[in-house]
Amino acid sequence: ATMGTERSLSVLWEVNKPFSIEEVEVAPPKEHEVRIKIMATGICRSDDHVITGALVEPFPIILGHEAAGVVESVGQGVTSVKPGDKVVPLFVPQCGECKNCLSSKGNLCINTDLGTRRGLMPDGTTRFTCKGKAVHHFLGTSTFTEYTVVHESAVAKIDSAAPLEKVCLIGCGFSTGYGAALQTAKVEPGSTCAVFGLGGVGLSVIMGCKVAGAARIIAVDINSNKFAKAKELGATDCINPKDFDKPIHEVLTEMTGGGVDYSFEVIGRTDTMTAAFACCHYNYGVSVIVGVPPAAQNITFDPMLLFTGRSWKGSVFGGWKGKDAVPKLVDDYMKKKFVLDPLITHTLPWTKINEGFDLLRTGKRFVLRF
Repeated sequence: ATMGTERSLSVLWEVNKPFSIEEVEVAPPKEHEVRIKIMATGICRSDDHVITGALVEPFPIILGHEAAGVVESVGQGVTSVKPGDKVVPLFVPQCGECKNCLSSKGNLCINTDLGTRRGLMPDGTTRFTCKGKAVHHFLGTSTFTEYTVVHESAVAKIDSAAPLEKVCLIGCGFSTGYGAALQTAKVEPGSTCAVFGLGGVGLSVIMGCKVAGAARIIAVDINSNKFAKAKELGATDCINPKDFDKPIHEVLTEMTGGGVDYSFEVIGRTDTMTAAFACCHYNYGVSVIVGVPPAAQNITFDPMLLFTGRSWKGSVFGGWKGKDAVPKLVDDYMKKKFVLDPLITHTLPWTKINEGFDLLRTGKRFVLRF
């Protein structure tokens, strides 16, 4: 771990400013830590939420949490990976010891930075320095960099033959949507589903619903340009709320004769969360929140919607335990059990990260290559 530590990466110095490409010192891994050379990273809406301030994080920060790379060096005590291994960093780690890791019901390891948002490694320090200033980590991953350091519990070893510019999506977007259908909702064969939001994660929910055997998958988005791809991946109906003069939950309830079995909100807006909840069947419908909720906004709704029997659930990283599930999902991809290509519209060199975020905001999905 004595290799040169001067590395270029994208530092975000403050809210609503572009990324600046900087030389940053990336410290060697400490005990139970792993330094990774990032080969490809996806750009996700959650990263954009930090830029706009909708997700509050400490600055300066290196964003990015959906990636794949190669282990460059390991700290003392690391046993699960070695230099040269292909890996996916995990923004939801799996320590294997906390109550959530030991439970079959949950996947949100207490060591994730999702709740505390300290922007530091588990030991309370950072491995990044730029212009003499400490730079924060993001969700324990920070992948918008040539090299990053993660805790051993936050890295999964994957098939050495896997194409990293594709399987990086298993680090967040694909797994999050696919698992929301298969793990969190446990969609059943013959059921009816509605998916609000057709970005990469929403399309992955559709893929999960299809694999689970859903008979009807209704895709909902205000951008009708997204409908062709949704249908290609398994949507049976596509509807645009702008085409109706009544609330979309009423439209869906009528279309399905009382509401869908499963609905998914994959946008991160409180109004669509309530609509997705209201469109699921009044007695046994299940609605899953997949989109990251905006900061400082609350939901107000009629509790009768719950009283009659509906369930409302949340899902982080698709309910998967990362160290267990990510290698298996990569194997499934290699066996062609699902596709990832349709989720990627552009591949850019990572120096074009700012153009990448402009594309994201126009509804494109893509991967940065290092």
